[in-house]
Amino acid sequence: MALVQRLQVHVYHPERIPVNGGGVIAVNHTGYWDFVYGGIPAFAQGGRLVRFMAKKEIFDVRGVGAVMRAMKHIPVDRAAGAESTAEAIRRVRKGQLVGIFPEATISRSFEIKEVKQGAAKIAYEGSVPLIPLAIWGSQRVWTKGRKPVWRPRGVNLVMAVGEPVEVSANSAETTERLHAAMQKTLKDVQERFVGLYGEMPKGEFWVPASMGGSAPTLEAATVEDREAQEKRKRDRAEAARRAAELQVQRDAADRAERENAKGPIARLTLPLRQWFRARRAR
Repeated sequence: MALVQRLQVHVYHPERIPVNGGGVIAVNHTGYWDFVYGGIPAFAQGGRLVRFMAKKEIFDVRGVGAVMRAMKHIPVDRAAGAESTAEAIRRVRKGQLVGIFPEATISRSFEIKEVKQGAAKIAYEGSVPLIPLAIWGSQRVWTKGRKPVWRPRGVNLVMAVGEPVEVSANSAETTERLHAAMQKTLKDVQERFVGLYGEMPKGEFWVPASMGGSAPTLEAATVEDREAQEKRKRDRAEAARRAAELQVQRDAADRAERENAKGPIARLTLPLRQWFRARRAR
């Protein structure tokens, strides 16, 4: 992918990823290709593969879903994540590397936002190391609110693997340590980027506001995220309400059809006709 996209990739401290055994790789999230780029350091460490946890909607996309399943990534239902968490724990116990985006969604500010506790729980229950990984530059290729750039020019990726985070039974405390480690590792890759390519240009969309860019501040991005989350909840509730109403209408129509069916043939073929009608309505 780096070759196809003409990206120059710099990877620091891949040796912090274990050559054998399970582990949780906690990656910052700034772009849609992060689940691809995030596997590069592990691959550099003995050709290891990372199975990423990704929202189940990606698996529902024709073609893409087949690829995700073939690569053995883990679908996550945001409304009910216990099943995917259990699967991730099973995978790391088997010695696999599982990648997770603790921020859950792309950071619009390109800074580390609130971190969820899932990574801490998986690492503790699986008795494996929790390793932060920071990627810088992914947002220039494809990020939220912008069109993808399939053949970017002059885009460079810098990534670094941080020191493993202390894991304990207290997920909240582990998550606080992870958040601090991810901030530290991100600052490290940003500084390395500047050392390699010079100061980040002012006013650019991919540069954080704290560095003079036009990306929203962390506070403003947090407000946007919460508004978007509330909208998704309302949309899901409305979709569920409409589906329930439609099901009531279908049940009533089916009952009426059964009551009005005349003759043995009509009654015999009625279930099949109703099944085909339900399939067409999906």
